[in-house]
Amino acid sequence: MDRSLEKKLSRILKRGKSVLLLGPRQTGKTTLIGQYKADLEVTLLISKIRRQYEADPDQLIREVQALEKKAGKLPLVVIDEVQKVPALMDAIQYLVDKQLGQFILTGSSARKLRHNKNVNLLPGRVIQLYLDPINLGEASLPYPLIENFLLYGSLPAIYLESDPQIREEELDSYVDLYLEDEVRSEALVRDIGAFENFLKLAAIESGHIVNFDKISQDIGVARTTISAYYQILEDCLIAERIEPYTTSKTRKRLTKSPKYILFDLGLRRLAAKEPCTLPEKYLGALFEQFVGLELIRWSRLQDAKSTVHFWRDASGLEVDWLLSRDQDLLPIEVKWTKTPSRRDAKHLEVFLNEYPGATQAYVVCQVSQPQILLKGVEAISWKDLISRLNHW
Repeated sequence: MDRSLEKKLSRILKRGKSVLLLGPRQTGKTTLIGQYKADLEVTLLISKIRRQYEADPDQLIREVQALEKKAGKLPLVVIDEVQKVPALMDAIQYLVDKQLGQFILTGSSARKLRHNKNVNLLPGRVIQLYLDPINLGEASLPYPLIENFLLYGSLPAIYLESDPQIREEELDSYVDLYLEDEVRSEALVRDIGAFENFLKLAAIESGHIVNFDKISQDIGVARTTISAYYQILEDCLIAERIEPYTTSKTRKRLTKSPKYILFDLGLRRLAAKEPCTLPEKYLGALFEQFVGLELIRWSRLQDAKSTVHFWRDASGLEVDWLLSRDQDLLPIEVKWTKTPSRRDAKHLEVFLNEYPGATQAYVVCQVSQPQILLKGVEAISWKDLISRLNHW
């Protein structure tokens, strides 16, 4: 299976640049970089190797210097899970600055890299990329039923597994992996029981505007602790934070609280302790999250910077998702229906009238063929979403 990020990564490496490839566990980082012939591979998940570099980070400098001298060329060095030994970043900077090595660094948690004031983030020296689970542009055709994406997500190993029982077992162990490995081993929280309760609630509330006070009351911990817990999910690449779009010349009461979405819908369901069969009434909310995640994944792959927002005011007017690029805006509503109507487009119509930067809007649903609902508003199938975005 070809990954969309592959061409971008190859272009960067051909230019002689180094790369920091971030992404949650099991999104395929190791498989992706395995096609590049490295002169030195360092896997920091192996405790013996990790302890060596923790004790002597400059060992990396000596090893790369020896490689450069022996090969007579710039050696390619792969370091897997670099956040496990943050002190290596200084050695990497020295080697990059002296043009002694080119690096592919991978990480499944940005917490130590972002929050330790003594950690060198290599500004201007490495290009940061992000590997998500499988996106619609990578999924094989014909697409599976939409329910498969909503209930099992799109982590590569899960997506390629045909046995539902194995899928369920793998997702269950994945939830445990994050709690055990990313949270407990890094001692990020003192009360693991409270955090487990929070994770379940965060999964249930995924895709909704976050209410820190309500979650604080439900779990019985301080509001500041809930905020810190969400930051942990964000830093460990488990949750996506989506900011509201708050620019307006006419509306003074736009929502300013963010939304959080867990990065994979299969993981979300297991973290919420929900079964693999859900009532129809829940699927609409999951469908909205699915489209939001696809927009985030698509935007990360673009050369031109684009961001994903939502739009809502105090009167209840809301647009589920909003893509922003320079001055251009693309509002998107998501409806769990095969028969959209003009009523489904009314909030989009308001948005188009108020924002000159928006000239086109979509209702993403389950139609078999595109339909014009209103001027500038088209109903499209979720299967056509990526092709429309590529022409935006």
